[in-house]
Amino acid sequence: MIAKARAATITGIEAVPVVVEVDLTGAKAEFVIVGLPDKSVQESQERVKAAILNSDLPFPFTRVVCNLAPGDVRKEGPLLDLPIALAVLAAGGQVAEGALDGTVIAGELGLDGALRPIDGAVSIALMAREAGYRRLVVPRPNAAEAAVAEGVEVYGLDCLLDAVHLLNGSLGVAPYAHAAEVRPDPAYDVDFADVKGQRHAVRALEIAAAGGHNVLMSGPPGSGKTMLARRLPTILPPLTLDEAIQVTRIYSASGNKGNREGLVWERPFRSPHHTTSYAALIGGGKTPRPGEVSLAHYGVLFLDEMPEFDRNVLEALRQPLEDGVVTVSRVTASMDFPAGCVLVGAMNPCPCGFKGYPEAKCVGASACDRYAGRISGPLLDRIDLHLQVPRLTPEELSGQPTGEASSKIRARVARARDLQARRFGRAKVNAQMTPREIKEGLELDAAATEFMHRVAHRLNVSARVFDRMLKVARTIADLEESQVVGQKHVAEAVQYRGPEA
Repeated sequence: MIAKARAATITGIEAVPVVVEVDLTGAKAEFVIVGLPDKSVQESQERVKAAILNSDLPFPFTRVVCNLAPGDVRKEGPLLDLPIALAVLAAGGQVAEGALDGTVIAGELGLDGALRPIDGAVSIALMAREAGYRRLVVPRPNAAEAAVAEGVEVYGLDCLLDAVHLLNGSLGVAPYAHAAEVRPDPAYDVDFADVKGQRHAVRALEIAAAGGHNVLMSGPPGSGKTMLARRLPTILPPLTLDEAIQVTRIYSASGNKGNREGLVWERPFRSPHHTTSYAALIGGGKTPRPGEVSLAHYGVLFLDEMPEFDRNVLEALRQPLEDGVVTVSRVTASMDFPAGCVLVGAMNPCPCGFKGYPEAKCVGASACDRYAGRISGPLLDRIDLHLQVPRLTPEELSGQPTGEASSKIRARVARARDLQARRFGRAKVNAQMTPREIKEGLELDAAATEFMHRVAHRLNVSARVFDRMLKVARTIADLEESQVVGQKHVAEAVQYRGPEA
């Protein structure tokens, strides 16, 4: 008798359907798994056998052939343990005939039959819904995130024996009920109210949060660049349900979700070290995985000491910053990872960090030029807001924090983003505007138009920089809830272009 169980394997952040076929044949007692299994799947035969026997269920001591279809897709990870075990039991008559139909199964087994959490449960649930399956069986800790797929009954179980009883109809348990309305407010241990001075930088970060613009901060050591960057997520609006699902998919499939159950509701903040490799930042590897730029999706990617990153790593950011997606191509497959994050870079004005300050002798103009030149012009073009973060004065250092509370700034940012969503008809920020949307939807008054013409002629900026200044001006107008972009809006946008402005 051949038994079939529906399962899945994770490729990138997507779940790929897998059919587990088990045939009991021959007198020789052996367990064979075919269908491009990796080492962890090959080892599942020992876990499956021990789990069945330790659950007081009969294991067929005959030749067990397990095929994982389709045969041209590599199967990875221990999430196939449970479907293999149930298919073996179904082939031996321990699971009722037809009980596996319409059910997707995923779970790692312990030797005692206990179910352990898996990666990618939300991706598997979404795949099951798209494929028309009515039921999903996962380990209990994965039930909360999997239950976001409406129309699929999700059962979170504790052990192999519970799964057998569920399929045979003898386990009285209801499917997990997802409470979509429960959206906890992220708890931050930092706040812009703690900031002393730096009003210009705080204003720029508010614009960045409202329009999804990239930022580069330059200033001497200890001026507060890192402190400011770490507070940026506190003024971003809460994630919507769809955004939380997307963030959870990335973190769950890549194994970065940790012990958190349910959806990830916090805006990501990723701060990789400057020694981070190309694959770690952009994504890739023998089996492509999301990189830091994807783990920061809908959040902030902070590159401290930005010129110290390898130049090839920085240059690889150009396409993700433009398109909001990373395409990783390998011989066997090509995968797309979302990368819609706000980039925040921080750098010193020179290698020693004290250019223009009297207490330290700078290393020299040529060394400073080489240091600044580590960030290429095309990459700088993709950064909308360039700002100086000067050292605080003694009066500011000795005084009390004067910053505005993050909650107040976040309220203004949320209103600006609501305006953008209504303008575009969907969740989209000004930084993502296309040239056509700029041409058709950005309304400049006469003074602003004349001002931008003068700026373009005087500064000789590229078309990309010109468009990005208009996008920033649109965001500044949105923060004031102004339909028309005026001269004061474009003037403020131009000043954020740094030395070239």
